[in-house]
Amino acid sequence: MDKEHINKLNDQFADASAGELLDYFLKEYGDKITFASSLGAEDQVMTHMIAGIDKTANIFMLDTGRMFPETYEVLAKTNKRYNINIQVYFPDSKRVEDMVNEKGINLFYKSIENRKLCCHIRKTEPLQRALSDKEAWITGLRREQAVTRNNIHKVEWDDKNNLIKVNPLIDWTHDEIWDYIKAYRVPYNKLHDKGFPSIGCQPCTRAVMPGEDVRAGRW
Repeated sequence: MDKEHINKLNDQFADASAGELLDYFLKEYGDKITFASSLGAEDQVMTHMIAGIDKTANIFMLDTGRMFPETYEVLAKTNKRYNINIQVYFPDSKRVEDMVNEKGINLFYKSIENRKLCCHIRKTEPLQRALSDKEAWITGLRREQAVTRNNIHKVEWDDKNNLIKVNPLIDWTHDEIWDYIKAYRVPYNKLHDKGFPSIGCQPCTRAVMPGEDVRAGRW
């Protein structure tokens, strides 16, 4: 995939809505495209849109083994609400066993290296497995979430995973996300009501205090 083609796609969809972008890529790539959901607010909006276009579209989540109970609750509610089956990818059990037995159950508190190892085994490796037979993947990234996302476009080439990366909500604001959730009664993680703008593994996620950056709650 060359940059010229990616640029053409961004020009083609410069004024397209999130739904229009999704409709094109879901039909263009079929079973070769997938949506990686964290079950957070943005991703719940994406799931609602995808289910409205194609209920058979592939959607997956990563279960690291350290998730909040509320995350499992919203997974069950989402599958029931849309009559879909979000695929769940787990880390390799032997890799987790070896890591925990060698370094401890809460190894990530001890060093940055341990934290990176834990994330790699529990998240990165399962993600790579989920994407291994795909040609494109969809995310719920928004520019407003972090300054590091200022240069993200609707369509990108993901060098790391060797895939086209589609970001339909890149221009959406926080208020637009929540207006959509309320308007369509989209199931959402109740931790959002308790000050959690972003929700990951339980030991590495906390509520955000007033005035803090939205990513301050993620380690």
